[in-house]
Amino acid sequence: MLYHNGEKLTKEKFQNPGSEYRAAPFWAWNCKMTEAEIDNTLDALKAMGMGGGHIHCRTGMDNPYMGEEFLNLVKYSWKKSREKDMLTWLYDEDRWPSGAGGGLVTRDHKYRIRFLLFTPECQDGKEIGNSELRSSGQAIRSNERTFLGRYQVRLEDGYLAEYEKIDEDASLKEGFQEWFAYLEVSGDNPWFNNEAYLNTLDKEAVKRFIQVTHEKYYENLGEEFGKTIPAIFTDEPQFSHKQCLDFADERMDVTIPYTDDLEKTFQAAYGHSLLKHLPELFWELPGEAVSRIRYEYHDHIAERFADAFADTVGTWCKEHGIALTGHMMEEPTLETQTAALGEAMRSYRSFEIPGIDMLCDRRELSTAKQAESAVHQFGREGMTSELYGVTNWDFDFRGHKLQGDWQAALGVTVRVPHLTWTSMAGEAKRDYPASISYQSPWYKEYPLVENYFARVNTALTRGVPHVKLAVIHPVESYWLFWGPKEQTAPIREEMDENFIHMIEWLLYGTVDFDFISESLLPDLNQGQEEEKLLKVGVMKYDTVLVPNCLTLRSSTLEILEKFKERGGRVIFAGQLPKYADAYPSDREVRSWQRSVRLWHSVSTVCWRQ
Repeated sequence: MLYHNGEKLTKEKFQNPGSEYRAAPFWAWNCKMTEAEIDNTLDALKAMGMGGGHIHCRTGMDNPYMGEEFLNLVKYSWKKSREKDMLTWLYDEDRWPSGAGGGLVTRDHKYRIRFLLFTPECQDGKEIGNSELRSSGQAIRSNERTFLGRYQVRLEDGYLAEYEKIDEDASLKEGFQEWFAYLEVSGDNPWFNNEAYLNTLDKEAVKRFIQVTHEKYYENLGEEFGKTIPAIFTDEPQFSHKQCLDFADERMDVTIPYTDDLEKTFQAAYGHSLLKHLPELFWELPGEAVSRIRYEYHDHIAERFADAFADTVGTWCKEHGIALTGHMMEEPTLETQTAALGEAMRSYRSFEIPGIDMLCDRRELSTAKQAESAVHQFGREGMTSELYGVTNWDFDFRGHKLQGDWQAALGVTVRVPHLTWTSMAGEAKRDYPASISYQSPWYKEYPLVENYFARVNTALTRGVPHVKLAVIHPVESYWLFWGPKEQTAPIREEMDENFIHMIEWLLYGTVDFDFISESLLPDLNQGQEEEKLLKVGVMKYDTVLVPNCLTLRSSTLEILEKFKERGGRVIFAGQLPKYADAYPSDREVRSWQRSVRLWHSVSTVCWRQ
């Protein structure tokens, strides 16, 4: 355990908290690292009241990543940290996002991220130009592609009237458009040392990432895992971001996440082909119908990603006695997490210390609440936040305290300030400011901030969450509208606004709550007793709020029905669900007609009599 393990809180412990309660900033190794540079930075961190640091390779580092020199310096840093009663926190990548192993993994193209290209133009013999520089995991076009299918599509008033997957040499029907699908492997990206990002939908690719990174750390420092080395931080794992058409009649290239065996695993999961029905991912069906295929695709991609990356890495960490911490990519809104993750909460199941990222002094209550809910339900001992990043040189102690306070109120106990620079030489000085270290004139006064939060953490980590309200996370209803923006943008924007307003309505009204991920609920509800409370992991709730969801899983409906029969309270905000697993169903509407109802719109929430 990272924290007290049942140790009683004493006045002495509260006045002088240990390293486990103190911040461990991202420590930028951004120059030619030497023992002297390590000594200098550790002295500064100790003077600031920090409890350690995350060894974080950044632009400017002049030591070969994961080479012998680098690993020896990591071991030296651990040794000097231990002498100062500080913890060493590991980081699993050269810069970010996690997965490519600084390009050491993805130099083998079978481990590279790939995507499905849906295009109105045949790509046979077509050459793609130079690489782009992107510091995210979004795949880059290349000439390494495989033909998946040819389609004829007929639209009526911008809606999908007819479509068919046809042979390559088949004649096109009159009035139909021609579209093609390809599996394409990412091209080279200078950000990944002229390699590419990882195929995070593939377990074998993730296992190779572990061999290159985690196994190397274990060989050198494995005896200290779970002791003076509590955790390893994973940063912004993601898949190739989903795109959609701007206009239904637009003939443009669109890419979505895909991998070599996705058609096979999709058929195994749902009993029918994805590729046969591919156009339903890109166009809206007529008559306000929703696409079951679209819903299943978004669910399957989310599960493939969580299973391949978080579950694989989390299992290895558990087996080797070290906690997995860090945060996902693009967590805050329904739109961003749909595009980059499918859903954020699903991956938290494999994090021992789930975490968030809070840049630019934003107030992403949604991001914090999603992670805190997982911490509560899985009974985790703490929650990480990468905070203070990109706040610039004039961000003063008032800002540090305010940002730290509201995050502590929402469960953050492992503070990871962004960023402590080792050096300001060369390109390193262009990194995101400010440097929370000796380059800032106030660094010796920083114990005023750090001692305060360390004391807060000694108390927070001894508390037990008591939350009465659970809220069904609405992201799965959002998936239904991932179509052309001209048709779906208004409802998607309204859903995201309602999502944020609901969170603010509850929290600013001092009503604490936890989100429920529908994908996690069946497992977390195992062992439900015959009582009025709903069991979700180690948490129990007396009320469940369903916030304007168009579809719910049949497993969710069954659990809620039994909960209501036992005397639990279910409240619907907005419309009742019309679909179960994206299948039309009026059973759900009839069975919930007499439940408590709220009107829920962008600007108002009021009781319905």
